[in-house]
Amino acid sequence: MPITVDIDVMLAKRKMSVGELADRVGITPANLAVLKNGRAKAVRFATLAALCEVLECQPGDLLHWEAPYAEDSENPGGE
Repeated sequence: MPITVDIDVMLAKRKMSVGELADRVGITPANLAVLKNGRAKAVRFATLAALCEVLECQPGDLLHWEAPYAEDSENPGGE
């Protein structure tokens, strides 16, 4: 998926554990792990806002888009 989640980076910067973040945000550690490990298909804006409030960051600090790698775009002629 081209959207990646960088919760690990912010946790390290804030010296906070996954369990502490889950408690403070109000979600289960299992659901936070799904989000953190990139397995989530969606995130509620309320959850994203709570993450940003607790981690004192902006949504763009947690989420970013990466262009998918396409072999055909490097070699359009197929040679």
